[in-house]
Amino acid sequence: MLTGKQKRLLRAKANQLKPIFQVGKIGVNENMVEQISEALEKRELIKVSILQNCMEDKDSVASKLSDGAEAEVVQIIGNNIVLYKESQENKQIQLP
Repeated sequence: MLTGKQKRLLRAKANQLKPIFQVGKIGVNENMVEQISEALEKRELIKVSILQNCMEDKDSVASKLSDGAEAEVVQIIGNNIVLYKESQENKQIQLP
């Protein structure tokens, strides 16, 4: 679980990130969760965009992605979700 101070730092770092995944009409599937998990291992912090034609609401998408990838939801803003997971091999972000 992230503290408020840690979330604030991660939100600041995620501000300039571009979304690297998009959740579309079919929603969250197993392949997407697997790819997001691999991306989190390499980058630690990613942004996921939810398209207009997605049938699921953003909160359920965020919970499915965080549960599947064992990541923390840092922020849900608009149609974007920011996810963080501490990397085992490529540790780049130092949390306070």
